[in-house]
Amino acid sequence: QVQLVESGGGLVQAGGSLTLSCAASGRTSSIGVMSWFRQAPGKERQFVAAKFSVGSTYYADSVKGRFTISRDNAKNTLYLQMHSLKPEDTAVYYCALDSYYSGGYSSTSSYDYWGQGTQVTVSS
Repeated sequence: QVQLVESGGGLVQAGGSLTLSCAASGRTSSIGVMSWFRQAPGKERQFVAAKFSVGSTYYADSVKGRFTISRDNAKNTLYLQMHSLKPEDTAVYYCALDSYYSGGYSSTSSYDYWGQGTQVTVSS
């Protein structure tokens, strides 16, 4: 059993920055990959960024160059640093964990655990 608790969401002006955090607890001895997804009202949940335990990172084209995913392994905490935010970044952001990665890091069905989500709103 793994629990994921997200924090850091809020309201920010376009062009601004925001950092999200995701703290993992419970059975965290095996973590293949941790990722961020986001979902706007009426839309599908979309992949944002992935961080593998060995260090590899991947980003959606829509956020590449603006967002940075990182991990503090000592704290089992995942971060998402967001810069140059746009109104289209507005969504509920979710943290996800896959214990044993076997492919498909950008697919929601690949993950075992999800956080409750944190709202990010970017104003014009």
